[in-house]
This record gives sequence, structure tokens and C-alpha cells, in this order.
Amino acid sequence: MNAATATPVVETEVTEKAKRRRFTAEYKRKVLAEAENCTQAGEIGALLRREGLYSSHLTVWRKAVRERGELEGLSPRRRGPKVAPKDGRDGKIIELERLNANLQAELKRARTVIEIQKKVSELFGVILPKSGETN
Repeated sequence: MNAATATPVVETEVTEKAKRRRFTAEYKRKVLAEAENCTQAGEIGALLRREGLYSSHLTVWRKAVRERGELEGLSPRRRGPKVAPKDGRDGKIIELERLNANLQAELKRARTVIEIQKKVSELFGVILPKSGETN
């Protein structure tokens, strides 16, 4: 096979992985203030194009301001489940629950042994003293 008929190698371009944009609270405040000052038709669209934003950004930011207040609403929130602060008593509660379960199991075994002893004594005709009686 000669070089003239070989299939040309096509170089593929590897693009950098897209990164999520992050906006500061001050920037969000500035854009929202500008959007509030827009009175003419198309001004908000021009603002969004100039800043490279989507209308959904304004919607989400306005909702955050309404729900959580201005300063807190525009600050980024941590994603995922909320972590409750550790209570020092939690470990003690777990330990006591484990101890309780062990004692319950031991009590159940002891009651089973007592029942078996009663049945064996009945078979052999041995009369066992009632609890609390001594010989």
C-alpha cells in the first residue's frame, strides 16, 4: 500500500471540561438592581446578553432574595443534606441502647433456662421452691 492512497489521519480536538460558573453575592445584587431599573421593552434582554446570563438566573436570584433575605439569599449554599451538629449524648445513647439489647437477650436466655429446669423437675418429680423461698 503506498502513501498516496493511505487514509489521512484526522486530528480530534479535545476541549476542556466545562466548569460551573459561580457568581458573587455582590455581582448578583448589582445585576438585580440593574434589572429593576429596566423600564423599556427589551432592556432586560440586553442586560442579560451583555452579562452572558439567562433569564432563569434572575428568577432564581429573586426567589432566593424573597425566601432567605438579601444578604443570605444571594450567597451560595452548600449542596447536599444538612449536617446536624454532633451532640455528645448521641454516643452515650447508642451505648446504652446496645447494653439494653444485650441485657434483654440475656434475660430471655435466663427465662428459657428456668422454664426448662421447671419441666425437667416436673418430669423427675422434684418440687422446686417458689421464688423468694429458701431451704
